[in-house]
Amino acid sequence: MTLPKGFGSGGAGGSSSADVERMIGKRVENMTGMITISFIAAWLATFAGTAAGYFYYPWAYPTPSGHFAFIVLTIIEAIGYIFCVKVMEEGSNKNSNGIVAGVVGAVTVGTIMITLFVGK
Repeated sequence: MTLPKGFGSGGAGGSSSADVERMIGKRVENMTGMITISFIAAWLATFAGTAAGYFYYPWAYPTPSGHFAFIVLTIIEAIGYIFCVKVMEEGSNKNSNGIVAGVVGAVTVGTIMITLFVGK
């Protein structure tokens, strides 16, 4: 396998697994913004899916049931978001705890506001 410049044993052929791991790690450690945008998009899509039940099919999907599904799915998405960012930054000197805390906090407040005021 041919590795980019700066990886491998100086053109002598063969590459170690450590070189491959370093190369892959450098590609993802700067993607916190992309993962954050994806998480927010997933959260908005979750709301859109439950909003269909709130507004278009209220006789089929009671509001408390929609709120419960929205809250549970938001928790699952938040855990996945935190896991993705922490695994992505493992072994690097990046630290985006503030970004993660801010986004999860904002989503928490948004979820509480939606469950309090939407569909009532």
